[in-house]
Amino acid sequence: MHSQPTSKLITKAVIPAAGMGTRFLPATKAMPKEMLPVVDKPAIQYVVEEAASAGLTEIMMVTGRNKRALEDHFDRATELETMLEEKGNLELLATVRESTKLAHMHYGRQASPRGLGDAVLTASAFVGDEPFAVLLGDDLIDSRNPILPRMIEVHQKFGGTVLALMEVEPDKISSYGAAAVESIGSESNFEDVVRVTGLVEKPSKESAPSNYAVLGRYLLTADIFKILQSTKPGRSNEIQLTDAIAELTNREDHGGPVHGVVFNGLRYDTGDKLGYLQATIRLASERNDLGPELRKWLKEFVKGLPN
Repeated sequence: MHSQPTSKLITKAVIPAAGMGTRFLPATKAMPKEMLPVVDKPAIQYVVEEAASAGLTEIMMVTGRNKRALEDHFDRATELETMLEEKGNLELLATVRESTKLAHMHYGRQASPRGLGDAVLTASAFVGDEPFAVLLGDDLIDSRNPILPRMIEVHQKFGGTVLALMEVEPDKISSYGAAAVESIGSESNFEDVVRVTGLVEKPSKESAPSNYAVLGRYLLTADIFKILQSTKPGRSNEIQLTDAIAELTNREDHGGPVHGVVFNGLRYDTGDKLGYLQATIRLASERNDLGPELRKWLKEFVKGLPN
């Protein structure tokens, strides 16, 4: 039988944020990569906002060494707030307080960088026996095309595990976990949903089961923790979440089946330098306060570029 569909409210999310950020050195030598600004907000705030907007208001951030700035950002800054209030700068005061009101934040520490699966396992006591979401900070999902509400809807319909999938060019699949998929038939209103029958972490173009890449959004049940406890280190000698979820693809209960929601919205990869720059430029160009001048400058700048 299938894992039981549920109408229970899903309120918990886990955000792994223990990575070293080596791609952005030296900027990340003393600052967490998650705190790098995308326009005027740290990248991690967009992720917390996304979770909160989907009703996931109990959030655990799994951090590592030198990540104190993450906790400080979502905490009150009393002296700064007092100074802004005294100066009458109420607009800035509101933006400073905004991050402290998004969700109930909890923190745990990953003792050593043993992979995404290990980071998720760190949150087992926080999660308990409830279904929960995992959001990776490198993937920013445009707020106009949210994916989490749809994933929650699919979980409530089918039970089990739900992944966000995105079709990518064959040459790029080796940067992702790739999903083997099959149709779920003619389920009304679920045309964007597939059954996931297997997962391969960062396959070559030739060996990839499909061009469906696993995005950094997962909806899991607590059954994943038992599997992670016995998952052996895989690629890069790390405990891979993909390997653990792959075990669920053949199950009808205890965490299975696994479904995927095919995402066609806007997504920015801020874990990559080019993706980070593209996200910053695009989001800034669409803002009312920055967009008109930036778009004007960009057009002139592009004209002067060599072909």
